[in-house]
Parts: sequence; structure tokens; C-alpha cells
Amino acid sequence: MATADLPTVRLGGRRVPVVFPSWRDARLHTAAVIISVHAIGIMALGFRVSVPHILSAVIAAAFVDVAFSLRLTGRLVWPASGMLTGSGVALILRLVGMEAGNQWTWSGWHIYAAVAGLSVATKFLIRHRGAHLFNPSNVGLVAAFLVLGSSVVEPLDFWWAPPGPWMLAAYLIVLGGGIAITSRLALFEMAAAFWVVVATGLGVLAASGHCMIAAWSPEPVCGSAFWWVLVTSPELLVFMLFMITDPKTIPTGRLARVVFALALGILATLLIAPQTVEFGAKVALLGSLVILSPIRAVFDRRFPTGPRGAVVSSRPRAAFVQGIGVGVGLVVVAVAIVLAGLPARQSAEAVPVAPADVLVEIDPTSLPEVRVSPRVAAVNLDVEASQLAVTLAENLYIEGEALRRADAGMLGPVATGERLAEMQQLVVDAISTGEREVPEYSFDALILDVTATDEVQTSAGLSFAATGTVAVVTHDALGSEISRVTSEFTATFMLRRVGGDRWLIASVVPGEA
Repeated sequence: MATADLPTVRLGGRRVPVVFPSWRDARLHTAAVIISVHAIGIMALGFRVSVPHILSAVIAAAFVDVAFSLRLTGRLVWPASGMLTGSGVALILRLVGMEAGNQWTWSGWHIYAAVAGLSVATKFLIRHRGAHLFNPSNVGLVAAFLVLGSSVVEPLDFWWAPPGPWMLAAYLIVLGGGIAITSRLALFEMAAAFWVVVATGLGVLAASGHCMIAAWSPEPVCGSAFWWVLVTSPELLVFMLFMITDPKTIPTGRLARVVFALALGILATLLIAPQTVEFGAKVALLGSLVILSPIRAVFDRRFPTGPRGAVVSSRPRAAFVQGIGVGVGLVVVAVAIVLAGLPARQSAEAVPVAPADVLVEIDPTSLPEVRVSPRVAAVNLDVEASQLAVTLAENLYIEGEALRRADAGMLGPVATGERLAEMQQLVVDAISTGEREVPEYSFDALILDVTATDEVQTSAGLSFAATGTVAVVTHDALGSEISRVTSEFTATFMLRRVGGDRWLIASVVPGEA
């Protein structure tokens, strides 16, 4: 529409043309999908983001977009691009320490506003031949993660929540909206090509024994579980359908776009391969687009649409040579993926088991009913709370037997970290003094929760806040009971799973039930 035909508003003593949005604008449709995911995530999926965070990002991005557009064009343009960037930043960006359910907190809003505003600014400040080089939200997020680090911010988890109606709704919105929008823009084949390559590459990586530590998993995510989580991850789908398909930051030709997506999939897999923690894997995925976007023109020149851009030669001999080259290339890429993933292999060490002569029989009915914190739903837990309580009781019993027998070798299957060192020292003390003080616990109440920790990028841990009574029974070196003192106790038992299926006691904190 010509400037003369646009409505105007008075701004600073002059009339300024105003450009309103079009309902056919794909950016509005994309924003509607992302906002819908935000709503489901906050209400039902435990997203660790607040409404003020989202609004701060959207408003800051919109303001920067309007300001730059006004300065460059002399028009007040509806900030569809800026608002989409802001909502995208808020979808991916998370603050370390932010808990789900705190939907109205303003804490950290300035980080969201700064990242979103700077992301939009790159569209106007980092340009080449009249076009911006990077997808704004993509480059802004990667810069934030690299500059601020994993102790301050982190990307959205690959795993959102256990399967259920709300997760199904999220998948339907992301896939349905994404496929509809990319199909309309003739970009779906590009997105599909990327997914096929990433799924194949990650399959090679998973088959080689790759593992990743994630805060939502109680143990390293390895092998087929690693592959399945990533290829079905809603975050990967959002990246695939809404971020790499930005028409302004990808090649212009249809064939060039598909080849670009294939290269992007290979690069993303290679960058993910050496990462041992989820933070690194997610930043690697996002970073692959930052690396490849500035050279998108190379794909247009090398793979133009039309006969000159044919991938396979029409001459049989040349086509045969091309096929050999592609086969060799695929083998080289597969080997490179395996080699790049060497830092993330998990050694197949045997998990210690309890001594065969220790008979542990815990009657589940002797334990109180476990209360479960809502935060436990955010962990991909494959065991019932009642069974965890039985495991805790078994671990404490075996710890007691280790003290009574003065046998530190019994502690490996039931304790780890700080607790293991503490119990080993108690065994040494028992041997030196000749007296073994063995605690016998009886629980009145147990509350299961997610372990609070100041560490970043560790596997998920659990805790039992417990109250009850403990009898400290003192034995002599021959096993005879010398004394028994019973008292009430309050403590929090921290549990971790470091290998196999068994949960071990990592630490015990008195007086925090």
C-alpha cells in the first residue's frame, strides 16, 4: 500500500503513516501458536516462566521493533516480527532457580526484556546487503546462554511433562499449527528434511552409547531413551517448524532450502554429540542455526532452482560417481558423529548389589502413606512413591547392618556421595572404639519432593522429609547389645540414582522436615 493511502497519527508535530497488521500475516499465526503453548505450559505443564516474564519480553521486543522501524522508514509499523521474537524468547528462555507454579512473579523480568529487546535489535544492526543475517530470537537466545551461562539461564527442557491430555494438546498445537503454516509457505519439506537427518544422526549417536545428564531425569539419559526424548521433543519441533523456517534468514530457492536443512541437521547432530549435559545439547541445537544462517547465500548459488540445480546428474556415469560420493560422505559423517560423541559415553560399570547374606524384609504396610509434592510431576520418574519409601527403609537397614558388622563394603549399594563418606567414617570409628552405634528408624510421616540443590546441570534427585522415632542401639564388637536410646527425629533424606535402578542415600539433613 502506498504511503499516501495509509492512515496517519500525529506524532511530535507531524503526521506519521501507520501500518496495521494483516490477518493473512503468517507471523500472527505463528505467534498465536506460541502463545497457546505458553498458556497450556503455564496452566498444566509446569512451565517455569511467569506471565510478567512473557509480557516483558513481548513488550520490550515490540518497542525496539517499532522504534527502529520508525527511524528507518518514517512509519509506525505494527511490530508483528518483534512480538513474535519476544514470545519466542519467552518460550525458550528459563531462569535457573525459577520454580513452576509461580505464574505472577516479576523476579528476573529484566533478563527477559533485555534478551528480547537485543534479539530484535540484531535484525536492524547486523545486516548484509540489506537483509539481517540471523534469526533474531535464535541469535539472541544463543548469545544469552553463552554470555550469562548455565548458572543464570538455561533453555527450555527437551522433556516437558509426562504423557497426558495436556501434553497431547501441546503436541497438536505445535504440530498442527507448524505444519499448516510451513505448508502454506512451502517450507514443510525443509522442516521434514531437517527432522529426518537429525533423527538419523541422533540414532547413530544413541547406538554408540551416548548419554546426557538432564535435570528432569534421575539418571543419565542414554541410548534409545536419549534418541526418543530428542526426536519427539516439543522444543526440537518448535525449532524445526518455527525457527529454522524463518523466510528472511534462509535460502530463497526451494532446493537450496532443503539442502540447507540437511546441512543444518548434520551440523546440529555434530554439535550435540560431545555434550554431556542437556544445557550443552540445547545450546548446540540452537547454535547450529546461528552458524549456518550467515552463509545461506552459498546454498542459493550452489543449488539454484531449475535444471541447473538438479542434485542428481542426468548422465549415468556422473550420477554413479555422485552416488559413490554421497555414500562415502554418509559414512564419514556417521564416523564423525561417533567420534564427536566420545566425551559423552557412559562407562558400563557394574552396579553394586547388596550382600547375599543380608536379608531385608520391609513390610510396606509398616510405613506411613507417602505424601507427594506437586514438584515430583516435573521429574520423569518410573517408580511409585510407596516403593521409594520401601527402598529408603531398606537402605537404612543395610547401613545399620554395615555399622553392626563394621563392614564398609556393604555401603556401596545403598549410599553415595556425602552420605557414603560419612558412613564409611562411622565404620572406621566403630572398628577403632569397638562399639557400634546402630540407628533403627521408625517413620510416622514421609513427604516425597524433588531435591533442592545449588548445583546446575545435575540429574534429578529426590528427598524424603521424614518424622518419627529412632532407636540408637549400641553393640560391642561381638554383636551383643549394650544400650538402647530412643528419641524422636526430624530429617530430610536426599536420594539419587547413580546407576542401575536403585536409589541411594546421598545425604541426610537433620531438622528440615
